[in-house]
Amino acid sequence: MAGRDSGDFDAFYIATVRRVVLYLYAACGDRAEAQDLAQEAFARAWQHWPRVAGYDDPEAWVRTVAWRLMANRWRGLRRRVTALARLGPRSEATAGPSPDRVAIVDALQRLPQAQRQVVALHYLLDMPVNDISAATGVPAGTVKVQLSRARTTLAGLLGDNDQEITDATSSR
Repeated sequence: MAGRDSGDFDAFYIATVRRVVLYLYAACGDRAEAQDLAQEAFARAWQHWPRVAGYDDPEAWVRTVAWRLMANRWRGLRRRVTALARLGPRSEATAGPSPDRVAIVDALQRLPQAQRQVVALHYLLDMPVNDISAATGVPAGTVKVQLSRARTTLAGLLGDNDQEITDATSSR
């Protein structure tokens, strides 16, 4: 196809796919879902590569598309998680994620969506507050507040007072 340089796209994909999947995994808590969302976002980037390649930060475009795809799938994901919870623990003899990873993913899922997004961008992708502000369209001060609130919430969720948190969240 004219106007597409597959070598440039391939290099872009190889350089960014891991970061995008990591970001989405932190946001949605499901690695397979994160991989699917990233695949769809990169497919859309390929479809529009001549335009996307000209952006200052094509990876930000892919992350934004993936975030929107995730938001559109959120209801379906909630139904899926509920169904999987009803099935109970897996009977397969495969090694699961470590308890720390489970705790972190669970804690991230308890954060409001906007806080999850800024935490993923800041801590997993090492983006400064001003870059997060530009990428999300949220004022830098709001990003700082979201990060602060998220850290406070995560500290409580990941601290030694797990029973108090369970009691508090179940009474909501």
